[in-house]
Amino acid sequence: MAAKQGLPTLALRVLEEALGTGLTAARDTAEAVAAEGAYYLEQVTVTEASEDDYEYEEIPDDNFSIPEGEEDLAKAIQMVQEQATDTQILVRILNTTYSLCSLNTACSLAVRYELIQKGLTELRDLGNVPDVYTQNMLLENENKNLKKDLKHYKQAADKAREDLLKTQKERDFHRMHHKRIVQEKNKLINDLKGLKLHYASYEPTIRVLHEKHHTLLKQKMLTSLERDRAVGQISGLQATLKNMEIGHNYHASEIRVVPNREKENALEGPTQKGLREAREKNKSNTKIKDNTKDSEFPTDMQPNPNLYLYKENICPAKVDYKLNNIFRLHELPVSCIIMHPCKDILISCGEDRLWKVVGLPKGNVLLTGFGHTDWLSDCCFHPSGNKLATSSGDTTVKLWDLSKGNCILTFEGHNHAVWSCTWHSYGDFVASSSLDTTSKIWDVNSERCRCTLYGHVDSVNSIEFFPGSNTLLTGSADKTLSVWDARTGNCEQSLYGHMHSVNDATFSPRGHMIASCDACGVIKLWDFRKLLPIVSIDVGPSPGNEVNFDSSGRVLAQASGNGVIHLLDLKSGQIHKLMGHESEAHTVVFSHDGEYLFSGGSDGTVRTWS
Repeated sequence: MAAKQGLPTLALRVLEEALGTGLTAARDTAEAVAAEGAYYLEQVTVTEASEDDYEYEEIPDDNFSIPEGEEDLAKAIQMVQEQATDTQILVRILNTTYSLCSLNTACSLAVRYELIQKGLTELRDLGNVPDVYTQNMLLENENKNLKKDLKHYKQAADKAREDLLKTQKERDFHRMHHKRIVQEKNKLINDLKGLKLHYASYEPTIRVLHEKHHTLLKQKMLTSLERDRAVGQISGLQATLKNMEIGHNYHASEIRVVPNREKENALEGPTQKGLREAREKNKSNTKIKDNTKDSEFPTDMQPNPNLYLYKENICPAKVDYKLNNIFRLHELPVSCIIMHPCKDILISCGEDRLWKVVGLPKGNVLLTGFGHTDWLSDCCFHPSGNKLATSSGDTTVKLWDLSKGNCILTFEGHNHAVWSCTWHSYGDFVASSSLDTTSKIWDVNSERCRCTLYGHVDSVNSIEFFPGSNTLLTGSADKTLSVWDARTGNCEQSLYGHMHSVNDATFSPRGHMIASCDACGVIKLWDFRKLLPIVSIDVGPSPGNEVNFDSSGRVLAQASGNGVIHLLDLKSGQIHKLMGHESEAHTVVFSHDGEYLFSGGSDGTVRTWS
């Protein structure tokens, strides 16, 4: 009978394909069942592949972060969009997989139900058929997690897209702003160049007008005197030079100048007017001698015999200085250093409102003076060496008795800071220069301003009396030097050539030469006898703060803004540099024998070079 022949081989193969491995191993069990009765199986063809044999496509975990240094925002946005698209494709693949898994589970359940209907309940042990409810729950949870992750990725992508768009807008704004600034800068540079060229075209005309102005002033003075006296008379400056060269005495008529108070008060602002009124109320605190007679300018001054004692071949000029010592004297920058005319001591002034008398070579402080209410700018010894004049940012000039260290006189009258001061060779007059574009000549005996020098159009930064004369030299921020007759208050000559503010100007020891320095480090030498330029030396771009000759007149030292002390050998033309200051150098001075050099800087120290 058919029941004794066993299960058909084709039926077993179908079951193996539908339920997986394990049915062939139960062939003996099937034969035992067939021995008890006849059972027949229908051939069922399963078209879907088993879930155990399904091969999933591996989705690579690419890193879609923006590469470091990438500046193309459009590419970054495109990468974020591609990431979102890939995420959507991944969800579709998972949904398809879920459908296939559900279909395979349904097919397996159908086959199992078919076998149970035929009575082959023992086949439950032949294959592991997953529970449809458990698998559905797991797939639903996984689907929820995937949707949650997709939502998170979408939010992150949207935020990244917004941040990229915002960054792109800010970048475009800053680029446009930068281009506009560059265009404005280029326009200003072109305008500045044009203005410089335009100004340069007028300089020759201005120079000619200045010369004509001085010529007219001289002619006006000559026409006021008798012609017979005018023929034999020469200007105050020429008389001074002639006296120095030939040693003859020249007697000039007495000229007394009364300052124009209206012109002085015209420059006062509200603040200066208030200060002046307050000073007038406190006149009792200031020493004023109303009945003292004014001092007279000397008319028979003899040239200084020391000016002609020097011979160039006596000793070689010293330029090989080395840093020897450092004296820390002030808490704020040192503004001025001067040597005593006879003794081995020096005076240092600082922006801490103090001046100090320092003994050499140890650098011990012998005396400290205070009384100014603002920084000190300059100081100068009386020809005898027993008095000191100081100028300050508090608009005053003070005279001090060095034997006692107290202030004996205060000159008030400038409207702004006083930059420099100088004593007359006879000790009866002190001259000062100020930020208010004027210079003043003060009478020590009558304790009043004898004359105000008008002519500069910018701050007057330096002032110095020519040794043994009534001639003054001033240097101004209007790029000019001026030579004045202190008796008349007239400008005798202006020297043009500097292209920047003149910071300092001084006479050589022999009196035949002038040295000046400006705000761009240019040093100029002038022939004082001819009032013509000799040479120009550029050691910039750092500003030159002060220049000074040694006692021989062959070496010129300049204190520079970069802390370098430049030494110019006038005979060989060589320039030597002294490096030692850690910051800006403000002042420099030689000892009387030229063996030492002293310099002061913005760090409050005085450095000794030997």
